[in-house]
Amino acid sequence: MILWLAALACWHGAAHAQLVAPSGLRSAQLALVINDDEPNSVEIGEYYRQARNVPAENVVHVRIPNRPRKLDAEQFRQLKEQIDAKLGPQIDAVLMVWTAPYAVECNSITSAYTMGFDAAVCAQPCGPSKPNPYFNATGAHPLAEHDMRLSMLLPTDSVEGAKALIGRGVASGFAAPAASAYYLTTSEGARNSRAAFFPRAGVVPSRKLTIKRLSADSIENEKDIMIYQTGMARVAKLDTLQFLPGALADSLTSVGGDLLGSSQMSSLRWLEAGATASYGSVTEPCNYWQKFPQPSVLLAHYLRGASAIEAYWRSVAWPAQGVFIGEPLAAPYRLH
Repeated sequence: MILWLAALACWHGAAHAQLVAPSGLRSAQLALVINDDEPNSVEIGEYYRQARNVPAENVVHVRIPNRPRKLDAEQFRQLKEQIDAKLGPQIDAVLMVWTAPYAVECNSITSAYTMGFDAAVCAQPCGPSKPNPYFNATGAHPLAEHDMRLSMLLPTDSVEGAKALIGRGVASGFAAPAASAYYLTTSEGARNSRAAFFPRAGVVPSRKLTIKRLSADSIENEKDIMIYQTGMARVAKLDTLQFLPGALADSLTSVGGDLLGSSQMSSLRWLEAGATASYGSVTEPCNYWQKFPQPSVLLAHYLRGASAIEAYWRSVAWPAQGVFIGEPLAAPYRLH
């Protein structure tokens, strides 16, 4: 495992990712789960369905009163059964149209849905969690190939913000502009555990992508961001940046996935700053690189034409504590 991960981390693998035949989740494979107890979920869910031409029969309505941040295992079991009962075999991914709930006890709701609730990690949150069978996978049908449906949250706190996010995802399907991918090794040493997997600096000419590796706590006034991966409890200067449609951005930190928490920067801040998808842990995972998006794997799959939900899910080896958020069908490098 160490040898092939090292090979993936090298520049050669990322540089030639575009030579691999593209894959990509399509709207007919996606189900929308709408919380009828939340007006924003209802409005944004229908807006998304129309924007992405999701078939009406792929929409599932549930009721989750009071927007709890966390569900217990039994509450979640009932919710999952209700969702799954309405899904056909063509559904390979699920988009939950709400901000909260985003956790199931110590698990994220997306990992609990896709891989099953992992009670063991709650007893030892700083230990390994269940391995992701979809890690670095290449197939187009996770349900048939891995018996799992990918999942993501589409935040709904702001109707205007959610519609803008959806717009960025849709816009990513047109011509990809010249862009940069930023990988930062920061002064917060414990949060640099995945820096060894940063792709080498250079250019991918056929994708018009420049890879930049920096030793810095933040970037400022950059206007061409397609990837931004760092390790900070709070990332400064986001308001000076411009993210391109389809941009992915995340930070290796303890509780970025505690979306409505305040002890560290919520992953929602990435979306508010203009990114199209992100990731963060809902409970303290310790700094295993396996619990966060592996940079070379994420980049390689995105450049091959995978959607945001596929590329992100393929990049996290142990995702039990991590929540995936954003617009799942964004795919700026897909060949149409």
